[in-house]
Amino acid sequence: MAKKYPGKRFYTMYHGTTVSAAYSIIKGGFRVSDSGMLGRGVYVSRDVQKASRYPLCEAHQKVVLKLSVRVGKVKKIDHRNHPLQLTWHDHGYDSAWVPAGCGMVASNLEEDCIYHPRRIRVKDVVSPSTSSTLPATPVEGKFYTMYHGTTVTAAYSIINEGFQVSDSGMLGRGVYVSRDVQKASRYPLFQAHDQVVLKLSVRVGRVKKIDHQDHPLRLTWHEHGYDSAWVPAGCDMVASNLEEDCIYDPHRIRVKDVVSAPSEHIHSLKQLIAEKRMMRKN
Repeated sequence: MAKKYPGKRFYTMYHGTTVSAAYSIIKGGFRVSDSGMLGRGVYVSRDVQKASRYPLCEAHQKVVLKLSVRVGKVKKIDHRNHPLQLTWHDHGYDSAWVPAGCGMVASNLEEDCIYHPRRIRVKDVVSPSTSSTLPATPVEGKFYTMYHGTTVTAAYSIINEGFQVSDSGMLGRGVYVSRDVQKASRYPLFQAHDQVVLKLSVRVGRVKKIDHQDHPLRLTWHEHGYDSAWVPAGCDMVASNLEEDCIYDPHRIRVKDVVSAPSEHIHSLKQLIAEKRMMRKN
């Protein structure tokens, strides 16, 4: 994917939506959102993975629309509190573009906002992308890099005191993490302004694969001698269809780094992680 917009005017982009909304869009066109990270407009992306993350609903209820977009004059918005973040259209721009990797969105994938929906034409309907380069199965006893999405306040607590286990959830008691940063970046729901994604080192121990809702050990895997439960990507157990892991003992998890956080907190969070690392060495 291009890192910037060259001289072309039309781009293939994608928009994730529900099946019912897709019919309405195809028939009557897009309706603009009056609020969002970039203000008023239609939110799309050149990255099908980004579009596939939305909306937050069951996988069978969503589709991704493939679009042709005439971007017009584009404003790059690459940091929080950019002076034109909400007012770019008032300054003569037709589209706003958040580059991948700039830390403005939890997934770190690119986002585009198109002011006028007439600049967008639906070309096709595609299935949400759940592609992953992850190894097929976590290997027993290995250490894995995993991720956890949380709030700023909770991130400080986790780094200082360790994870608190959840007593309920799809896989029962444990700490919910994922090897897929996109999965972790979906949480906490509707709190992107307050979100932190932590990078972890996890010793998985003995792993139980849970790949359907009625699995007999879905809630009791630990009672059968397993240290972790693993839901593979693409098995329709979670709305995103991305992989999920549940670690029973939080002592198996160590925070390594911060992937993304609000700009005013990222330095202090990283510094706190470094201090904790030094304390362990000493």
